[in-house]
Amino acid sequence: MNKIVDKIKWDANGLVPVIAQNYRTGSVLMLAWMNKEALELTLEKEQAVYWSRSRSKLWHKGEASGHIQEVKEIRLDCDNDVILLKVRQVGDIACHTGCKRCFYKKYENGAWVRDEKPLKKPAEIYRTRANG
Repeated sequence: MNKIVDKIKWDANGLVPVIAQNYRTGSVLMLAWMNKEALELTLEKEQAVYWSRSRSKLWHKGEASGHIQEVKEIRLDCDNDVILLKVRQVGDIACHTGCKRCFYKKYENGAWVRDEKPLKKPAEIYRTRANG
């Protein structure tokens, strides 16, 4: 496994950006970061594990919401400094806001416009998961 991990060009903080994409539709779901341990766990579990820069800890996607990302394919860009995960998004919600994807705002006529409504309110997602 070290050979795979060692091919990555990690940044000065030991991180690499990761794009999560719906493996069926090609829709970009989110951008996150991985360190070596997160990549190793992702390879082992076949589920996305990221590094949370804001919390400074590993983050198994869906650990609080149940909306895990089952990894179907992993790709590396030509410069070895960006990972693409093609995933099956369990629950069809990738964003903590309850939307299908984090990229639900688009630039239109000089403003950022929301073009997607949440499938669930965040309070419903996290309360339900926390309570069982």
